[in-house]
Amino acid sequence: MQTNYGNIYLEVFEKETPIHAGNFLTKVDAGKYDKLTFHRIVPNFVIQGGDPQGSGMGSMEGPSLSDEKSPFPEIRGTMAMARSNAASNCQFYINLKDNTFLDQQKFSTFAKVVKGMDVVDKIAAVKTGPNDKPVEPVVMTKLVRVSSIPTDKVVEKKMVEPEKKSTEPEKKSPETK
Repeated sequence: MQTNYGNIYLEVFEKETPIHAGNFLTKVDAGKYDKLTFHRIVPNFVIQGGDPQGSGMGSMEGPSLSDEKSPFPEIRGTMAMARSNAASNCQFYINLKDNTFLDQQKFSTFAKVVKGMDVVDKIAAVKTGPNDKPVEPVVMTKLVRVSSIPTDKVVEKKMVEPEKKSTEPEKKSPETK
């Protein structure tokens, strides 16, 4: 994922989450995410993008996706589909911290950042205005598949740790509006 803040490399869990991962990769291959923005930044929670309208209210052609249980917890660096009214189609978010309280809310973790969390953190620090929208655009200039991704041992190690229950109060979910 090339952004105007740098590159983010993802490992997509095609085998474990074929519906949501397949949907994301189909849209990547078709260039549907190119030049879209991260339209929502909530510090210490998530960055969210993939809305063609850039408002948090848009979707792309195609049906809403059905629920898909993911074996991966919502922890820092993981990516999941945003949902509204039990529907998801194109918007996704990257967790800025462990948000395991989302695991029970039918969000499907379908990828993780393996390199570029420093870029994610730069994006998370962008000043926002109303509705958590960045004051300056954060653009996903191009998303492409690559055959080899450098690994981030910290994220890899965390992915195999047992799931922990969050003791923090619930925050609003990364839903589409």
